[in-house]
Amino acid sequence: MKNILTVDVEEWFQVYNLREAIPRVNWDMLPSRLDVGVYKLLDMLDRYSCRATFFVLGWVAERKPGTIREIARRGHEIACHGWDHKPVTGMSPDEFHAETSDSLKVLSDITGTDITGYRASNFSIDTSRPHALETLADLGFQYDSSIFPFRRGRYGTAGFPRGPVRLVLPGGVSLVEFPLPTVRLPGGTLPVAGGGYLRLFPYRFTRLGIHRMNSEGIPAVVYLHPWELDPDQPRLSGGSRLKKWMHYQNLKGTEGILERLLGEFRCYSMSEAYDTVKGGLSEYRI
Repeated sequence: MKNILTVDVEEWFQVYNLREAIPRVNWDMLPSRLDVGVYKLLDMLDRYSCRATFFVLGWVAERKPGTIREIARRGHEIACHGWDHKPVTGMSPDEFHAETSDSLKVLSDITGTDITGYRASNFSIDTSRPHALETLADLGFQYDSSIFPFRRGRYGTAGFPRGPVRLVLPGGVSLVEFPLPTVRLPGGTLPVAGGGYLRLFPYRFTRLGIHRMNSEGIPAVVYLHPWELDPDQPRLSGGSRLKKWMHYQNLKGTEGILERLLGEFRCYSMSEAYDTVKGGLSEYRI
């Protein structure tokens, strides 16, 4: 079974865990390091002949159009990650529609292609907010990958299906959902194969989790960020110690972990996965 490789394209200073140390108004004064991680990823994906989906912030695309074109030129899918990493939970329905439309236009103009996939910042869409999912369907998105099927603090929907489903929304529209990866263990459902979980858990756990998902017929939606392949990014002095630890821990190991994963598992983009599964999905009504 093929798994799905995704990249959330954001700068090192835009992540949730650093928000207390880096106010939004300071972003344009900070050095961009996006290309450090992006080009490491692109070269690695070339070596393994793997296509991935890059969920791009509109804020980033507007400032780095050449980088986004290079990602597309190398054969990868460009998808939408919102505008500036603001959680959907912090926006009104009108604000969400406006910022998603703005991001969609910037990405479409840069790539010259239709943008069909979406992922919310901080996985901040869940089944309690069907208006956001309906907005995505109304804007022409074919799929979303924002829902984590377990509950952790600020995100997640406990009990949500762990594999791809077709969401049937209150307004009658539908949208395919690719949930983030989790594995069922005797102690409960745990996240696996993405972001901090990819860096902080031993690789053997990631390997076991992906194999277990695949044995259930579920593709793992692996995800990471360019800044996770940039161990030389600036270290900040302010903010929460715990959240900074979570951000910086094992950055030096990410590249090796991804090399092992790509050497062991076959991966492809989410649009390719969508074309494979779209006709045979079960429905999940919200």
